[in-house]
Amino acid sequence: MEDSKNFIELIIDEDLENGRFDHVQTRFPPEPNGYLHIGHAKSILLNYGLAEKYNGKFNMRFDDTNPTKEKDEYVEAIKRDISWLGADWEDRLFFASDYFDEMYEVAVKLIKKGKAYVCDLTPEEIREYRGTLTEPGKNSPYRDRSVEENLELFENMKNGMYEDGTKVLRAKIDMASPNINMRDPIIYRVAHMTHHRTGDKWCIYPMYDFAHPIEDALEHITHSICTLEFEDHRPLYDWVVNEAEFEEKPRQIEFAKLYLTNVVTGKRYIKKLVDDGIVDGWDDPRLVTISALRRRGFTPESLKMFVELCGISKSNSSVDYAMLEYCIREDLKGKAPRVMAVIDPIKLIIDNYPEDKVEYFDVVNNPENEEMGTRQVAFSRELYIDRDDFMEEPPKKYFRLFPGNEVRLMNAYFVKCVDYKKDENGNVTEIHCTYDPETRSGSGFTGRKVKGTIHWVSAAHSVNAEVRLYENIVDEEKGKLNEDGTLNLNPNSKTVMTNARIESSIRNAKAEDKYQFVRKGFFCVDSKDTTEDKLVFNETVSLKSSFKLPKN
Repeated sequence: MEDSKNFIELIIDEDLENGRFDHVQTRFPPEPNGYLHIGHAKSILLNYGLAEKYNGKFNMRFDDTNPTKEKDEYVEAIKRDISWLGADWEDRLFFASDYFDEMYEVAVKLIKKGKAYVCDLTPEEIREYRGTLTEPGKNSPYRDRSVEENLELFENMKNGMYEDGTKVLRAKIDMASPNINMRDPIIYRVAHMTHHRTGDKWCIYPMYDFAHPIEDALEHITHSICTLEFEDHRPLYDWVVNEAEFEEKPRQIEFAKLYLTNVVTGKRYIKKLVDDGIVDGWDDPRLVTISALRRRGFTPESLKMFVELCGISKSNSSVDYAMLEYCIREDLKGKAPRVMAVIDPIKLIIDNYPEDKVEYFDVVNNPENEEMGTRQVAFSRELYIDRDDFMEEPPKKYFRLFPGNEVRLMNAYFVKCVDYKKDENGNVTEIHCTYDPETRSGSGFTGRKVKGTIHWVSAAHSVNAEVRLYENIVDEEKGKLNEDGTLNLNPNSKTVMTNARIESSIRNAKAEDKYQFVRKGFFCVDSKDTTEDKLVFNETVSLKSSFKLPKN
């Protein structure tokens, strides 16, 4: 049975069948003015996937036409992220700035054809002359300058003779067009800024809507895949390609953006969070930049699964963050070794267990993947358990440890609470139990049953670690934005547990290693703050899921 195709693939099939194109070539064109986020992952995987499916080519291209916001840091971060996702551009790495000379020549051609002119209106006047959605615009008083005057003025712009904002080059199209984008759009502006690649060679820079179709045409892109907000820009895209007289004319196709609930994706908002020190960088695990997701423990496979579940459509919609969590759980459940980790430790002493005795239990690394084998876990008289696995006065149906109750220590013995100690503030500091040696795990003991099983680590054979727990950085139920336009931040988005104890099998864990902490969730070794002397784990996702995969 043939796989069903999305609407973009159907368009490509038709173009190949009717001879409009004899091959497929796509591109991913990020602006290097920030880090990529989960929405970009959809575009990357779509463009790369189409090139792969049709045995075509994939171009990686930076649209670096705005030197005021661009940095080499962003270029390198974007390259890392795209490579990590598995999109291989081989030797097909390009920059819009590679084509600044060609773009200038196209602008000169348009002037000579009477299709572009230099305008002296201020930005405010240009907006005023543009009109509205219901009223046509009006012509600039500079619209009818001669070709010779426009050529001279444009060259003077290039030679740095005018200050920023004093002159622009505009396409001459139709100020009465119902599409505002066609009302003599600006295609070049003066900007005395040092470019991250071309330095001070240029003091005029092309606008995105002018540069992008030229880049696509020069690179022989067949299908220029972009998001829906560029649908109204398509007539201008086609106009530039046609008036520049390119023989091979790329086709722009728009698809719906990926909107995710309870996250921050806008670069402006993320940059402010970074600049204000609210997060510790573009890769803070509370964000959904690709770098942040990687640092938090997400895998390329989980993001690919997520994008496939979301699908490709022409209609904007929001996706529940729980779907992304579902995908990483599905990917890691058969990959990540399981370990016992006590995040908020409280000491448990087995009074009748010999003080100098240590025994080892053979524990399965992953019950869903037998090939991962087993490990030896040390057991001793003094253990740690999680604080929320003990209560002095438990409510009904609380089956964990409390005075007089018996539970199973996972993979070990039954223990019964006989006493506990508290400090001067009333906090429980120590729990005392007795164990039944007949109840050793695997012994076949059937004498009685217990309703609760809790995990533990040996005090002397466990490793100290810092564990970071996360919640959504914003809460859309209360409104993502405050009345003043600022983000409605969750003050509990990050909790740091500095004294976690984890079984010693993780002693040699490396950055980005992933584990399932039993009864807790999936965690990843932090790649930024982990050192030889300090292990730091980021919570990737809890074990509890509210997402149900839709039935076909």
